[in-house]
Amino acid sequence: MRQSDHVAGRDRNPSAPADAVSKAIIEQLQEDGRRSYAAIGKAVGLSEAAVRQRVQRLLDQGVMQIVAVTDPLTVGFHRQAMVGVRVEGDIEPVADILATMKEVDYVVITAGSFDLIVELVCENDDHLLDIINKRIRAIPGVRSTESFVYLKLRKQTYQWGTR
Repeated sequence: MRQSDHVAGRDRNPSAPADAVSKAIIEQLQEDGRRSYAAIGKAVGLSEAAVRQRVQRLLDQGVMQIVAVTDPLTVGFHRQAMVGVRVEGDIEPVADILATMKEVDYVVITAGSFDLIVELVCENDDHLLDIINKRIRAIPGVRSTESFVYLKLRKQTYQWGTR
């Protein structure tokens, strides 16, 4: 299996859409990732054990992750940027390399003026420059990059998953 078939160490299974109950469980966890299985069960009409099994299956299938979301500024990362990457040749090996970088939040293969869109979270401008200039541009196949530095984060939400 290629590395691009994995998200956060989990296998993706796009052919298994979540049913209404699973979506309701996801909504409960999006509101409060620490909500108990018993409370979720009460809200969605399942037993605690059934919720536990559903959550584990959603995690195993890569449908969702349960993570702590931070404000990067409050934990020492003062520079974020979106980087558009143009690639010569096969896009996937470049995407795979980018996905291994700890500063990269996500990598998206796109159809448009960029082949890839990458979000970076860095300590400062020097760190951002180092990542783009010495690491991203050094990847075989990378033809060019264009950076979009974040000045202020106005909205960041993860509640879109079930609408």
